[in-house]
Amino acid sequence: MSEELRRATRALISVSDKSGVVALARALSGHGIELVSTGGTGKALADAGLQVVDVAELTGFPEMMDGRVKTLHPAVHGGLLAMRGNAQHLEALRVHKIRPIDILVVSLYPFEQTVAAGADFAACIETIDIGGPAMIRAAAKNHDDVLVIVDPQDYQEAIDALRLFRGETPLSLRRKFAAKAFARTAAYDAAIANWFAGILDEPAPDYRAFGGRLIERLRYGENPHQSAAFYRTPEPRYGVASARQAQGKQLSYNNINDTDAAYECVAEFDPARTAACAIIKHANPCGVAAGDSLLDAYRKALACDPVSAYGGIVALNRPLDADAVRAITEIFTEVIIAPDATDEAIAIVGAKKNLRLLLAGGLPDPRAPGLTAKTVAGGLLVQTRDNAMVDDVAFQAVTKRAPTNAEARDLRFAFRVAKHVKSNTIVYAKDSATVGIGAGQMSRVDAARIAARKAADAAQAAGLAQPATRGSVVASDAFFPFADGLLVAIEAGATAVIQPGGSVRDDEVIKAADDHNVAMVFTGTRHFRH
Repeated sequence: MSEELRRATRALISVSDKSGVVALARALSGHGIELVSTGGTGKALADAGLQVVDVAELTGFPEMMDGRVKTLHPAVHGGLLAMRGNAQHLEALRVHKIRPIDILVVSLYPFEQTVAAGADFAACIETIDIGGPAMIRAAAKNHDDVLVIVDPQDYQEAIDALRLFRGETPLSLRRKFAAKAFARTAAYDAAIANWFAGILDEPAPDYRAFGGRLIERLRYGENPHQSAAFYRTPEPRYGVASARQAQGKQLSYNNINDTDAAYECVAEFDPARTAACAIIKHANPCGVAAGDSLLDAYRKALACDPVSAYGGIVALNRPLDADAVRAITEIFTEVIIAPDATDEAIAIVGAKKNLRLLLAGGLPDPRAPGLTAKTVAGGLLVQTRDNAMVDDVAFQAVTKRAPTNAEARDLRFAFRVAKHVKSNTIVYAKDSATVGIGAGQMSRVDAARIAARKAADAAQAAGLAQPATRGSVVASDAFFPFADGLLVAIEAGATAVIQPGGSVRDDEVIKAADDHNVAMVFTGTRHFRH
């Protein structure tokens, strides 16, 4: 591509985020570029000793309507949109006394941040930028002649280019920044549209868009031949996107995906009530437990499947402490994520250079509404987040024997975990810890068998006389279509069952439970996870 340099003589600067803008403006002025600005931005530049023309001088109109109208004027948009090589456009500039604008610097009103802060409806509406996106799109459309800058992170690159080309801008940079400008306004409008759909409680608006800001380019995707990147959306939700990486090498695509699954799972457990730990491998739990301390919870979670835990992700619902991290680092672990960590714990992790430590700043709210999206060929599948919690479900005992208090506690625990295991799912639990997990099977019978077999393997490795499924409870993410899956669980030693119910053969399944003196409860809530 030819550089096709364009001399810059005038720049319009209007930013809500003023970080770095004085340095940029000073560099522009140093190349003899006239500065035009608005309200607060103009004041910040003038206070820094720079010569600034107020946009009102350009348009002949003052800012009005509390600043809603200031740049929506032909003197601005004509200056941005005029094609410098088009004689008719140049004649229109001459006739209407419009001067070209060669550089536009805009950062939009902070709508996403205002919504994230929980502001009321009126405040959110007032932070919807109108003039900014209009100018950005005009300048980006006319990038053959105009450089548009929408991100303070790009100021230095623009300064360097102007220095290199002595006050001129190269086409390669103008195109690069134009592409970013269109993406920025698209993400901005997507945030507004999704916020409005939420306000109106509209689950399926006629148009749906998602946007985000790049967090980092990843080395590759799920596999080395796939490219990937990680983006932050406007949703104010604690997790891997909000986390500060305190230690370790760059996260991979799979690390991020698995860490998200782990943290969402452990967030089901209220830290004020219990410590909890989830160990995840390939987006499925291989052990989850609650305990008196993080160390206790980790050891119980690890005992479920210590073989699969090797190279896994560990998520904790309380700040990481030294006792817990010493135990976690006894085996190879890819990532630890927690709301926070003690200085001692951080120092211990620091001795393991390849172990990543993420401090998320808080726990995501399992009950919070939100959207999830999945791509399919030619489209998007969008749904509300599965924010149903077992704490909000009324058990319906459907067998002759109701669960004991101890069984009821473990049933709630097991169903809480089953929500975060890929379907078809069977989870055995005992004493607030998983003891066998069967994930992602085409047959629920196979899920029950695999979970029981893994429990038997863990018992053998630990030198136990019998697997922990003896005297356990069992959770199924969806109903048992036949009694066969339940019978496998009973054979493994389960004494109580939790499932949604709703099969045409519920009576057959209930009878099988009664025949073996097994308690069964229905929840009426399914937790498919694909």
